[in-house]
Amino acid sequence: MPKFELAAKFKPSPEQDRVIKELKQGLDAGISDQTLIGVTGSGKTFMMANLIAQEQKPTLILAHNKTLAAQLFAEFRNFFPNSAVKYFVSYYDYYQPEAYIPQRDLYIEKESEINKTIEKYRNAATQSLLTRPDTIIVASVSCIYGLGDPDDYEALSREFTTGGNYNREKILQQLVAMQYERVANDFTNGTFRVRGDNLEIYLTSEDVALRLEFFGDEIEAIKLINPLTGEVLERPNVYRLFPAKHFVTPYERLKSVLPTIRADKEREVAAFQAKGKQIESYRLEQRVNFDLEMMQETGYCTGIENYSRYLDKRAPGTPPATLLDFFPDDWLLFIDESHITIPQVRGMYNGDKMRKENLVNYGFRLKAALDNRPLQFDEFRKRLHQTIYTSATPNEYELELSKNAAKKANLKGTAEILIRPTGLLDPIVDVRPPDYAVKEQLVASLTEAGYTDMSIFQNPQQKRNQIDDLLVEIQATVAKSQRVLVTTLTKRMSEDLAGYLVELGIKVTYIHSDLDAIKRVEILKDLRLGKFDVLIGINLLREGLDLPEVSLIAILDADKEGFLRSHTSLMQIMGRAARHEQGRVIMYAQSVTRSMKSAIDETFRRRKTQETYNEKYGITPTTIQKAIEDSLVRMDNDKDKADGEENISLMKRIENFPILETKAQKVVLKEIEVQMEIFADALEFERAAEYRDLLNNLKGGH
Repeated sequence: MPKFELAAKFKPSPEQDRVIKELKQGLDAGISDQTLIGVTGSGKTFMMANLIAQEQKPTLILAHNKTLAAQLFAEFRNFFPNSAVKYFVSYYDYYQPEAYIPQRDLYIEKESEINKTIEKYRNAATQSLLTRPDTIIVASVSCIYGLGDPDDYEALSREFTTGGNYNREKILQQLVAMQYERVANDFTNGTFRVRGDNLEIYLTSEDVALRLEFFGDEIEAIKLINPLTGEVLERPNVYRLFPAKHFVTPYERLKSVLPTIRADKEREVAAFQAKGKQIESYRLEQRVNFDLEMMQETGYCTGIENYSRYLDKRAPGTPPATLLDFFPDDWLLFIDESHITIPQVRGMYNGDKMRKENLVNYGFRLKAALDNRPLQFDEFRKRLHQTIYTSATPNEYELELSKNAAKKANLKGTAEILIRPTGLLDPIVDVRPPDYAVKEQLVASLTEAGYTDMSIFQNPQQKRNQIDDLLVEIQATVAKSQRVLVTTLTKRMSEDLAGYLVELGIKVTYIHSDLDAIKRVEILKDLRLGKFDVLIGINLLREGLDLPEVSLIAILDADKEGFLRSHTSLMQIMGRAARHEQGRVIMYAQSVTRSMKSAIDETFRRRKTQETYNEKYGITPTTIQKAIEDSLVRMDNDKDKADGEENISLMKRIENFPILETKAQKVVLKEIEVQMEIFADALEFERAAEYRDLLNNLKGGH
């Protein structure tokens, strides 16, 4: 049975070891909730990895956005290279949910664009949970949405054994029930095809196909192959195939619930008619009748998740199954950056409910659609086993919960680490007015806030506005081969500022939620690689991001107190500069708010604590050295080479192209086309052009 084996080139520092032991003691005592308070750069992820290795339990790591989840995914893959570390986030690049706005009589049909890569990651995650005890899932808060019943998902899986006898026609029927689609030529994820005595199934969890080679009803060989080339990658004796989709239901059960759906439809239609709501009754009648017909004929319909309560045979009002239900009874949860992740989990249910109530009240959906929803917070809590909250700035909720949970065991429930093994100090904070004409106002504000040391306010040699001043600071930082983060208050501001700096010759880009998850990850990677020097964002440049090359943080409009400029937000933003020995922060503000003062005071306290520790143990602060991943989000079976390397096998076949058979030539041309598309999607247009020209030359000669 596979186990977690931690692969790390270093051991925990004395302070890290103390925290690990304190948390392990709490886990051993059965404490349900604990909190790890750790400053940026203290190695929280490494401490989490050590606890996972000691506990040997399936683990969920919950992050508040896809970007942070991707970073954590990459880090845990490195810590546990031989374990099943998976990535589970929303697979929508674009998502417009079904909605109705009664004030405008406007129905908005569901519209979405699914990221096929992330869809594969999600399938790989659930399959690992059902087959391997050494599984770590790094997920965003989307994991509390309905996912389909794990019992049905597992029951509909099929195991194949070399030498076993199987009715091939029955297998084909089972594949359709598992939501695989039969095709002749367009062989993609979630499809299958028959080629003579061979049955090939394109897996949904990776870009690999399963080939079953039959002799009569006997499986002679099981092979995992490259779907493009047919190259044999592995020859397992046993293989377990899971359904193509998470929402699957045995056909017999589906047929059995159709009368119930029809009866509820007739009841709700009659209720609308009794109230004189003829339009609503007609809508509901037509919509549900169409869905029933589709489910009767194909076993599926668009929006089938709205009927999940019937399919799962749940009572009205009961929650759906989620990713949490795929975990065994004994598992471990880390809620990263809990101060922002917990509020997100709390708020998801109400927003979804308001939208669906309009759809139900105006005849677009049955009342059962209300039970296709995210978990309520108390439902989420009931599904947890043992939880560790991690944050540099935890909320009172986590702290109080941990304190109360630890009382019975006479433990603290919290473990705090203010010391970085690297000796790095919290950044120097500099407050500057957006326009130096208000210098006197700012000085007065600082004095009123209780500051006697005016070194926090650094007056430059000449007067300049905040953008001119920022430009000077950027140029000075870039000259030292260091990076800069700039935070604004709106997407428009980040885009406009990026455009302005580009015109001045600065290598800069912006990042915000309109960009898809994988694109955001690539932007952070490119910043570290030095493809650009300045990154401008809003709230994605805060919690948890590990960017050791960044030495300067510029916070525009720091005194606009609110969510983006609260004590917690400011602490998190400033923390991004705590991984560089020359880390510093510039706050542009006309006055010092309460949040600014408390953040500056806490930063000063932590800096002094680290200085004392460094002096005591003779530690010299050293910038964190961290490898840059080829791709923060990649599959376990990813065969792609690092940047600059070529696919040797493909290159050899291109060299031999003139003497290849026609069928083999077509395969080579298809592979080149795929490579061209990959580079184009990654915005590496020069490489894409090379493959385009190569493709045209070969086709011309062909």
